[in-house]
This record gives sequence, C-alpha cells and structure tokens, in this order.
Amino acid sequence: MTPSAPSPPGARLAAFMRELRERAGLSLTRLAAATTYSRSSWERYLNGKSLPPRSAVKELCHLAGEPADHALALLDIARTQRTDGSTPTEEASSGDASAPTPAGAAEASRTPARTGTVGILRRADVVTALASTCAVVIGALVLINLPPLHRRAAPPSSPPATATGALCSRATCHDKDPLTTRCGADPLTLAEHETATGAWIQIRYSRPCGTSWARMWGAAVGDRVEITTAGSHRSRHSARVTTARQADTYVHTLMSPISSGTTVRACFSAAAGDGKECVTARYAD
Repeated sequence: MTPSAPSPPGARLAAFMRELRERAGLSLTRLAAATTYSRSSWERYLNGKSLPPRSAVKELCHLAGEPADHALALLDIARTQRTDGSTPTEEASSGDASAPTPAGAAEASRTPARTGTVGILRRADVVTALASTCAVVIGALVLINLPPLHRRAAPPSSPPATATGALCSRATCHDKDPLTTRCGADPLTLAEHETATGAWIQIRYSRPCGTSWARMWGAAVGDRVEITTAGSHRSRHSARVTTARQADTYVHTLMSPISSGTTVRACFSAAAGDGKECVTARYAD
C-alpha cells in the first residue's frame, strides 16, 4: 500500500461520505459553504487522501439527515489501523546487526548486563506487539458488528430544513412525502424496533412540519411497514418493498400531522408470515 492509499476502513469511510454528499445534493463548493471546512479539505476527506476530524463527519451526517454513529465508528477503526500500520518488531529489526559495530560494543554485548537489556527490550516489543494486535482485533470485531451500509443508507434527500425551509406545515403536510416536502431533513426518531427478520422500523417526527411517518430498512421484497396515528388527525399510511433496489435502502410512508400527546404506532409485516411486530411512541413537546 502506498503512503497516500487509504486503509480498507478509511476507503470505506470515504465511500460512505461521498454517498452522503450525493444524497444531500451538495457540490464541494456548497458543502464547504455549509460547513466549517474548506473545499480542498473536503476533497481530501472524500477521496480518502486524509482522515477527516470527527466534527467534519458529524457536520456531513447532519446535512444528509443521517445518524453519525456508523461513520464515526468507521473513522475510529481507520485511525486505529493507521496508528498500528508499522509494528514495533519491524522498527526494532531495522537497526539490527546489518550495521557495523565497534569491537568494544561487540564485546560488551556478550556481558550479562547487555544480555539482560536485550531481553527486556525484546519482552517490551512482544508486549507492544500484543497490544497492537489486540487493538486491530477489537477494531475488526467492531467493523464486523457494524450494520451493513444499506442498513444506514438513506435515499437522496434535500439539505436540512433549517437551511432550505420546509414546504408545508402540519395539516398542509397530510398525505405528503417527507423528502419532497423537505420535512425529512434532520428529523427526530421517536421509537425504533429491530424485527425478528433483521429489518428495522422507526417512527420519525419533523419539528418544522409537525408531522410523523414511519420508515423501514434492512427489509426484503414484499415486507411492509404501516403507521397509524390517534387523536384529532387519526390516519393510517403504509409502504411496501417492491424491488431489490428498495430493499437496499430505506422505504418510508407518507406523513400525518400530530400534536403533543398523540400516540403513534408503527407495525412491520414480513412478506413470509402473517404476524405483525409493532412499536408505539407518544409525542410530547
């Protein structure tokens, strides 16, 4: 690997960040204008030439309406592997017997004091190497247990509502799509649930729009999510995975306006099976 080539976790982080930028609909110039980092810095981060700071990752995830935990985990693993890139054993061997030594030094190396020092150094190298190996193993385990990219990937969305402004509010958002109305930028998650099949469902809420909807990911073709709201704006919406492409990303329902105290319920129905798995939330200001 050349010095400029990113590690595998670094390359995965860069690819994920490029995907987030595309979904946010931002050019490099607009991305720089919307964040505290320059265009040239973002070019390096997105191409994997250098690892971004945590604050840059958080800003990009915020713009894309994406939770930052997955990207930050990739960043931590990439930093760990970069730190462990050269092992202490290799550094110790680079100054070994290949260099000429004075006769006195050669004689001294046969003394008990010199032998003891070498033994201590070698034991320190072993301990350091074991610590580095443990760090890499822990990083690999975290990477293995991270959800696949498609479980954290969102469909293309607009920049946050705070920057662009939502296109509807409360009753005028009823039966409308949260993405096309810009209500889906930086929403709250009121509740979420992992189903027995490994799919996830969430109840989402937009403060600017005063609306709620459900979304699902990690699902299979034919799986369905349904959301019902109680109170003055009683309604029901559903969404179904109909293609393999939809199964690789989020699907979401249309919106319903809700107010403080409204009970919202989202239910998952697997394509193969008659049962439902539900999660309930009660919104309060």
